Amino acid sequence: MNERVLNGDVSNSRLDDVRAYQGVRTRRVFAFIMDYMIVLLLMVPVAILVFLLGLLTFGIGWQLFGILGPAVAVIYVWNTLGGRNQATLGMRAMGVRLERLDGRPVDGILAVVHSVLFWAGNVLLTPLILLVTLFADRKRALHDLLLGTVVVRSDR
Repeated sequence: MNERVLNGDVSNSRLDDVRAYQGVRTRRVFAFIMDYMIVLLLMVPVAILVFLLGLLTFGIGWQLFGILGPAVAVIYVWNTLGGRNQATLGMRAMGVRLERLDGRPVDGILAVVHSVLFWAGNVLLTPLILLVTLFADRKRALHDLLLGTVVVRSDR
């Protein structure tokens, strides 16, 4: 067994390759826009279901409209970013994926926490989200630094 693995250092040489981060920042922005559109499209059939539920419950079901957007987004992120490909549909289209620095796969909970921290960071620190990527190693965003994750190109 490798001495680095025995000492707990499981760094992946592929994650240390500079080519894995070329164009990642731009690809992340376009992937976000694609994913935003996908979530908006997914909200249409769910909104129809909530509307029908509201009719059946004499208006009580319409209370779900208040959480419709976040609920659809969380389910989408859980199933895509937390899935086998470790990437949302937008990320897959742009050729990037989320990876953990410790080498373990991204699970649904980490995927949701990653997205929630991204949105919370945008609400509180809008310009810092992308500015951090200019100075951080591996072009990592603030929420990547907090969670020990990195976005890499999936084609390299």
